[in-house]
Amino acid sequence: MQAKDIMTSPVHIVAPGENVAHARKIMLKHRISRLPVMEAGKLVGILTKKDIGYRLRQSEPIWRRRPIDNIPVSILMTRDPVTVSPDTSTPKVAGLMIQWDISGLPVLNEGEVVGIVTKSDLMRSAAVNAIDLPVADVMEDAITVSRYHSLDHVIDLMKERNDKVIVVNNDGTLAGIITESNLAFFLYEDEKREIPRKDVVMLRRGESAGRKQFRYVMEATAIAEDLMSRPVITISESASLKEAVQMMQFHRINSLVVVDGNEIKGILKRDDVIREVAK
Repeated sequence: MQAKDIMTSPVHIVAPGENVAHARKIMLKHRISRLPVMEAGKLVGILTKKDIGYRLRQSEPIWRRRPIDNIPVSILMTRDPVTVSPDTSTPKVAGLMIQWDISGLPVLNEGEVVGIVTKSDLMRSAAVNAIDLPVADVMEDAITVSRYHSLDHVIDLMKERNDKVIVVNNDGTLAGIITESNLAFFLYEDEKREIPRKDVVMLRRGESAGRKQFRYVMEATAIAEDLMSRPVITISESASLKEAVQMMQFHRINSLVVVDGNEIKGILKRDDVIREVAK
């Protein structure tokens, strides 16, 4: 099986001079996560939801200077993206995605963009359906944050680990999940598109053996619970990978939290499945 057998075509594109808000609307409308950037018929870059989402960090200078409506795609896009030919094999495509940590590869035929092959395309392929393993053999350890952690902390952690984060309640139970999509499509709450601020009140002990009471902690930017997705789709360790892939496709998600009762055991991500294809 080759790239031309699983690629998506035609491809939605954007120009480098168009604003990021326009690009984000295209992504939302068509349920896609990346856009090839074309100029004069030539591929000059690619813009992903991750490129947009990570710039939401409050201290990022570009967002302090001007709103998303006025930021051109050329500032955030990745230039000279990795590409494949229509005849590139499926394992090679999967290997490139894992090697370069990218979710989509434009397919070029004599310099012309004829399609794009994404991780979603791979997940629907026969190569994935042929994998016969339990979830426990493929899942990873989960990264967790409190539902009260700030947006800045969440973004820093996701950038550092290049991963999704699971949001937990005070008792360690599952509260939600934050992905690149949550960051990229997080809607500002005021007309000026500034990230909202709020008072965070947590249940704390005033002293080591004292009685718990609600205490004012700080005024903070948006916190984890403001942008997390919930309820979270979960799966057991003993389930088959084929069952997990079917659940991801049905719910249009890229990860499943692995649980045993109320205990979080790990996370199964689309990348874990694609890594098996690349072997």
